[in-house]
Amino acid sequence: MFTEKDIAQIKSKGITLNQVEAQVNRIKNGMSYSNLVSAATIGKGIASYDEKEVKDYIALYESKQNNVDIVKFVPASGAASRMFKFLFQFLNNYNPNESINDYAEKSGNSLIKTFVSGLKEFPFYEEVLEKAKVINPNFDSFSEDEVVLEFVKTMLTEEGLNYSFFPKGLLPFHKYKDGAITAFQEHLMESTLYASSNKKANLHFTVSEKHHKYFNSKLEAVKEGLEEKTKTSFNVSFSYQKEETETLALTTENEIYRNEDGSILFRPAGHGALLENLNDLNNDIVFIKNIDNIVVFDRNKKVSDYKKLVAGVLLEVQEQAFSFLHQLDDVSVSEANMLTMAAFLSKKMNVSIHDEFDDFSLEKKKSYLKDKLNRPIRACGMVKNQGEPGGGPFWVKDDNGDISLQIVEFAQIDIDNNKQADIVKNATHFNPTDLVCGIKNYKGEKFDLMNYVDPEAAFITMKTQNGTDIQALELPGLWNGSMAFWNSIFVEIPVETFNPVKTVNDLLKPVHQVS
Repeated sequence: MFTEKDIAQIKSKGITLNQVEAQVNRIKNGMSYSNLVSAATIGKGIASYDEKEVKDYIALYESKQNNVDIVKFVPASGAASRMFKFLFQFLNNYNPNESINDYAEKSGNSLIKTFVSGLKEFPFYEEVLEKAKVINPNFDSFSEDEVVLEFVKTMLTEEGLNYSFFPKGLLPFHKYKDGAITAFQEHLMESTLYASSNKKANLHFTVSEKHHKYFNSKLEAVKEGLEEKTKTSFNVSFSYQKEETETLALTTENEIYRNEDGSILFRPAGHGALLENLNDLNNDIVFIKNIDNIVVFDRNKKVSDYKKLVAGVLLEVQEQAFSFLHQLDDVSVSEANMLTMAAFLSKKMNVSIHDEFDDFSLEKKKSYLKDKLNRPIRACGMVKNQGEPGGGPFWVKDDNGDISLQIVEFAQIDIDNNKQADIVKNATHFNPTDLVCGIKNYKGEKFDLMNYVDPEAAFITMKTQNGTDIQALELPGLWNGSMAFWNSIFVEIPVETFNPVKTVNDLLKPVHQVS
């Protein structure tokens, strides 16, 4: 199957031949669907807290905040091009002899009408307008429709500002009195509200190598001013998706897809590849949040309390788990204590205890409890489902018959199976990707996160490469299969905490506008 040239290419990427052969077999055999038992709901996998309890957990977190090493982990390599999809369609299909309104009606592209009506409210309006006038000296004589057309060209094309080349994190997101700022800058600001310790904020951004210099340049331009303004020092680091996490693709005939020069095409393997980057961190607590889920600072002040809530829940559970683990190291731990630990695992950590646990010997009980308690912990915010796409919280049964709490992506569900489809219909919450993770054990040693992955949770997706349909392999998702064997706690948080920017028009929503 592989030539000597192929093998040399494979090795040069830091991948073994066995890994590549496993990738081929994985695609040929098809992906494994999750076996949903039920949706996680309030009181059955999702904890909900009243106002007093929320305040208590916030206070708990704040009391411990300066004694833990915190980092905010932000996946930030996503290209902005998808934000502008309807604008590219407009550039490709619009006939300058017709009005934009006529184009919108004819094409069904209603997003362009929203874009035009809100044009002056976009945070990049002044920057694009200024550039458009440089490119077009007679810009002021243009008709309204010509202005829009040239505005969009200036935004997206290489001759203009080339926004579609950049990642979301580097685009103007919010417009303040003293100018527009990027999502990257907004995340720095937000970290001071909940993810800093002793006036120091650690942030780690995963970026693409081609954009790294632009992030660095922006950081150098704003760091000193932000530190002075927030009285916080920023320790910002970057990493790339590692080359050895890339995967090959097969054609629809199950042949290895090759580039024009005959080399094997290797592709980035989805956000699950970022587990390697997360695994390289050595902090006590990791907040994970996507780059585009960020609102203006005044609104961030309100939603940041819910980050503290989730972190407080994590720290409370982690402290108790660590105490139990130290007890289990003691030879004299009693059976009564072990029953208390089993109840804690079940009620607080959503761990299904083995039916035969009561019949285990004392030694077996001890090793069983230690295995269940001594794992990475994640506390995840969950919001009420309002028809948003994406994964959600479910109870899932594995091949061994063990039931656990998981975040499951829609692609992992066999929706053609009526029973599974009914479970999805009854789901009440979805995953906004708002996690707080404990990645060290009770002795202060970092877990090797690669040991807690379910390799069966890989995705196979259909993509197009140079006009050819290909079967692409993605690694188990970062908060899906990559964390399958973590201990999971799900906490209800308000839907107001979830404000992603999927299309450029989302920037017109009130949460992205400075009032």
